[in-house]
Amino acid sequence: MAERRQLPPQIKRVELESRRGGRPVVRYQLTVDVGVVDGKRKRFRKRYPTEAQARDALDQIRGDVARGTYVQPTQRTVSEACDDWLAGKRAADRAESTVDGYAEKLSVVIDQLGDVEVQKLTKRHIDDLVTALREGGLTAPTGKPRKPWSPRSVNYLLGLLVSMLESEQKQGHTVRNVAALVDRIEADPAPPDPLTEVEVEKLLAHIAGNRYAIAWELALAGFRLAEISGLRWSDVDLEAKTVAVVNTRLQRGKKSIEKAPKSRASRRELPLPDDLYVAFKAARKTQAADQLRLGGEYEASGYVVVNEAGRALTPNAIENRWARMLQAAGVRHVRLHDARHTCGTLMHLRGVPTALISAWLGHASKAFTLQTYVNPKPEALAIAAQSFTRVVTNRHNSGS
Repeated sequence: MAERRQLPPQIKRVELESRRGGRPVVRYQLTVDVGVVDGKRKRFRKRYPTEAQARDALDQIRGDVARGTYVQPTQRTVSEACDDWLAGKRAADRAESTVDGYAEKLSVVIDQLGDVEVQKLTKRHIDDLVTALREGGLTAPTGKPRKPWSPRSVNYLLGLLVSMLESEQKQGHTVRNVAALVDRIEADPAPPDPLTEVEVEKLLAHIAGNRYAIAWELALAGFRLAEISGLRWSDVDLEAKTVAVVNTRLQRGKKSIEKAPKSRASRRELPLPDDLYVAFKAARKTQAADQLRLGGEYEASGYVVVNEAGRALTPNAIENRWARMLQAAGVRHVRLHDARHTCGTLMHLRGVPTALISAWLGHASKAFTLQTYVNPKPEALAIAAQSFTRVVTNRHNSGS
């Protein structure tokens, strides 16, 4: 008969009363010191049906503790982890608009996976979420179905999840970061799609006298959406013919957030071209007439782009009006940001030095300006081809 091994001090044989009243049920209770967790001394205690299972668990826990990979069992949920991660970002003085953007993206994770325990979260959970986001149809907080997410949006969300679970891992709440195992979606970024000079002329003819002409003039002058939405009359000097870009308005859900431009290069003072100067004067005249008509009901918000009542348009409202304006003008639909691409491209085609284009658009890098915003249209390339043909022809005729 094989000699029975002595139980280690961490394992105790216990007999429990049977619920049916028969012979006692034997269990092996494991109690092991796992060190300090969350600033407190912790012990792991669990009963196993067999001695072998208890011994295996003891060996596993000892090894994990020695390697520094032990994780105390917890019922902490994904929702709690997301909330704590966001709170940490706010405590670190991360910009309010940035943290609000994180929260907006993570809201879909909380909706779909919030009740899942962090320690039970799997790669499959996240893979299924990615599939659902790409297909669209998930219910948004508004109750409406979500539109399909772009690869860029999905990859951004995965980056947030990796960061959040990395924090959980460092705090000893989970063994591994399953979000890091999820493949990113490969997709070419949407290329810039600037308007042609003909399209610009058609658009300008249509917006002449339009209430929001100043917004479209600013867009075609290369201003970002947040810069257009946040521009105040105090930033415009019509006497000196200058405009200062020192304030932006971003939209996070239904909330508008004001902040300074994102970089030193973005904060800039620009001379007003004649067309833009005229557009500013027309906008001020329109707002003065509105204020006279509405009297005390007019809201003197101080912003340049406002509605009939003087209230500043949100970034979303400006984008929506841009789409409707293009349709009414008979110009193909492009993003509002493509008006900025149009500005950079046309300046480049007219021979403006790259350094000046960068300064005008608020870029710190000339290389970024060339790679991102300078996008010659086919007709411009055709002109370049004709120039090449003339050079070759002249060379052949000269006999060189």
